[in-house]
Amino acid sequence: MVALMLALGLLGLCYGASWSTPGRVLSVLTGAERSVVISDWRLPRVLAGLVFGAALGVAGAIFQNLTRNPMGSPDVIGLDAGAYSGALVALTVLSGTSAQLAVGSVLGGLLVAAAIYFLAYDKGFSGLRLVVIGIALNAMVTAVNSWIVLRADLEVAIAAVGWSAGSLNGVGWADLGIPFALIAVLLALLATRAHSMHQASLGDAVAVTTGVGLDRLRLLMVLVGVGCTATVTAVAGPIAFIALAAPQIGRRLAGAAGVPLLPAALAGAVLLQGADLLAQMLLAPVALPVGVVSTAIGGCYLIWLLTKEVRRA
Repeated sequence: MVALMLALGLLGLCYGASWSTPGRVLSVLTGAERSVVISDWRLPRVLAGLVFGAALGVAGAIFQNLTRNPMGSPDVIGLDAGAYSGALVALTVLSGTSAQLAVGSVLGGLLVAAAIYFLAYDKGFSGLRLVVIGIALNAMVTAVNSWIVLRADLEVAIAAVGWSAGSLNGVGWADLGIPFALIAVLLALLATRAHSMHQASLGDAVAVTTGVGLDRLRLLMVLVGVGCTATVTAVAGPIAFIALAAPQIGRRLAGAAGVPLLPAALAGAVLLQGADLLAQMLLAPVALPVGVVSTAIGGCYLIWLLTKEVRRA
């Protein structure tokens, strides 16, 4: 996965309106040569695809471990829609600055996560109940988002609809400093509790007997998962299905019983980078939003997953 991730990154730096040879790309990366196209246009996009894909993969792994269900990803249970709602409020009510989009996305995701958690908690915690309630809230929040867009001014509505597809087009260095730092902090925090999270995925009884504080752990995991999802949404918009597919692909490649974090992160980085390259190539020179490609890929994966789960049942 690491080799594939690096290969896709190199291809992303080479590909564009004009092809750059791998030798020239390496010269630019080492500082021997200067190229605005490679260093200021393509490199931020490639790094955004890798980092944001890893963040979405980890967020999906968190919620699939919490729910013990392969359907328990942020985009399925409504966290993406909640983050989009917060960003829509920032766009339509406020001035829509980068800081307002980031804060609005995080608050919207947290509000939906809190609603799902409290509605799903009934004398205990049920992952299946959380997923079902999350799907219902996702539909409701998506309807509210559509109403907000329809009521907004035309220019704001056009911007909101375009941004909702999820896109890395036009991402530059100025857009990435704070999101990268925030994702790094969240992933470092998660790394300190990864062992406890995998213990909790074995069952509440096993986790409690090994000294895991489930309530505190779940709250921290939800905050980290929402933070990763909302950070990506604030910059690139809601990118669907990466968080759903990456953890299960990583789990199968690793041969793990649970949903390990590192394989999920690597699979997410590869999926988003690959989807972004396809988005640039399919209708070149027009670059599609990466969310369009990831939704098409994720839809096929979701059909396969549901078919498999139905046969197992």
